[in-house]
Amino acid sequence: MKDNLTDQGWITPYFRLYSGRFALYLILGVLTLLSASMLMFTSGYLITKSSTMPYNILLVYVPIVGVRAFGIGRSVIHYVERLVGHDAVLRILSRMRVRLYRVLEPQALFIRSRYRTGDILGALADDIEQLQNVYIRTVFPSLVAIVLYATVVVALGMFDVVFALLVALYILILVAVLPYISLRLTRRTNAEVKRERNGLYQQLTDAVMGIGDWVISGRHHDFLTDYERAEAIVANKERKLHVWSRWRGLIGQLVIGLAAVAMIYWSTGQAAAGHIDPTLIAAFVLVVFPLADAFLPVADAVERIPEYKESLDRLVRMEGQSGEGPGDNSLDKPSRRSADGSDSAQVPVIKEASAQNSAESSSGSALQAHLKLEHVKFAYEEEGANSVDGVSIDIPQGKRIAVIGRSGAGKSTLLKLIQGALEPVEGSVTINDRAAVDYGEEIPRLISVLNQSPHLFDTTVANNILLGRPEANEEEILQAAEQARMGELIASLPEGLNTPMRETGQRFSGGEQQRIALARVLLQNTPVLILDEPTVGLDPRTERALLSTIFQATSGKSLIWVTHHLVGAEHMDEIIFMEHGRIIMRGTHAELMEREPRYRNLYNLDRPVRLGE
Repeated sequence: MKDNLTDQGWITPYFRLYSGRFALYLILGVLTLLSASMLMFTSGYLITKSSTMPYNILLVYVPIVGVRAFGIGRSVIHYVERLVGHDAVLRILSRMRVRLYRVLEPQALFIRSRYRTGDILGALADDIEQLQNVYIRTVFPSLVAIVLYATVVVALGMFDVVFALLVALYILILVAVLPYISLRLTRRTNAEVKRERNGLYQQLTDAVMGIGDWVISGRHHDFLTDYERAEAIVANKERKLHVWSRWRGLIGQLVIGLAAVAMIYWSTGQAAAGHIDPTLIAAFVLVVFPLADAFLPVADAVERIPEYKESLDRLVRMEGQSGEGPGDNSLDKPSRRSADGSDSAQVPVIKEASAQNSAESSSGSALQAHLKLEHVKFAYEEEGANSVDGVSIDIPQGKRIAVIGRSGAGKSTLLKLIQGALEPVEGSVTINDRAAVDYGEEIPRLISVLNQSPHLFDTTVANNILLGRPEANEEEILQAAEQARMGELIASLPEGLNTPMRETGQRFSGGEQQRIALARVLLQNTPVLILDEPTVGLDPRTERALLSTIFQATSGKSLIWVTHHLVGAEHMDEIIFMEHGRIIMRGTHAELMEREPRYRNLYNLDRPVRLGE
């Protein structure tokens, strides 16, 4: 059932709904600070009175009882105030979460096409939590300050109207002037910090989902550098806010100090004129400090308003679009953000190729890699069974092999050994006669990977391809795209290479996503390409078209193709069939068809069905 508050905003309806609790919370807040003030007032009177050495203890008995009563009363009332306030706010928080769920739940089938993961997580984890602070950190502290402001001015006016107006001016600085200046100075920065934090959240969630592709491309350090740079920009703005906060606190304390000095001067004059008892001088001065606790937080409370507005805007956008189809939502159009999270056109970072870059590109294409595995054994546990058991494979430059087997046969472990991510417990894995594990972060210059679910980032087509080689220019990107047979696709896009892909490449079909990922690894231009079941989940026609493209575009490269089935196996120079970590069959397609009945049956079972679909 739709929440009856849906069309009434995210703040004001809850004031009406919980007006009783909020009224009690306000009264208790005022009583807490009045109790603290009376505690200091009575304590000041008691100290002064006691210093006159009264001849009878009964003369200070009432102040002693008052100190105890106000001391206990302050703690009890403050506890009840917090209990009532948090009870009301947590009830509101619960309703807000249910309301947000009701906004998002009907869109579950197409929610990823409307919102980015960072937006959803940000709304759930940050925006709703942020709005609870509207009540307990902004609205009610401000209301309590206003009530006490009026109380103080009226109480002092009973003694001296002129001095009451002077104190009213001091308090006005704390509750109006300083908050106004603070808001004017920090409004823009606070809003920027909130937006940029959201942007960093989106960037981080996108990167975490695609962390494998960052590592495979050898650019995880680039990601960390870029993210830390963006984080530093936000942190710098937050530091400026903290610096101003300290200055604001200093100004507030100076105003309180001036008020205390003025109170000393006034109360001393009043005592000298005989208007008040001299024992009340300390009482009037000490009461200034607990009252300051009501007025000083107002500037901080007002300063938070831009953060609340940013959270409200995002929730209102989500709620306002909840009844529309995915194509009608303005959020369906990919928001383009720069690395610092601010709204800006996210255009591809295409650089003109310098002579150095061209030389690097040329040298990259000229690299050779001779892979050799000799009697390799590997087990994840010391006493466990070998995941790879006595495997020997020779892969000179340009050779194409297919590694076939069921799940758990050892294929994934074999790939990790080839990439140097694992070190064999026996035997050797070498690239150009050097142990694969010794290459470390140089591996992405020699080996690229196209897996079954490559991550496509929430940026342009060009930027996704550039992940393969960031120094490439536009011509090289287009060449890689043509090799991946993306020419028609790019020509059909509204902004060509500059077209945003949306998060995880939602704009494109599975086959198109794999072609973009293929263009990325072709631009990476390594001598060895690992195909880790890149056609899983594609329909047979798309699968055959993609495999045909891969085989033609990777001429001269070594291919290590891991697969579950045998479509396209005839294009391989050698087929290796693994089971329980061992090689149980190997040879060319023709050889295995001739001498291995099991292989022949598997091929005949797999190929006709898939070709006939």
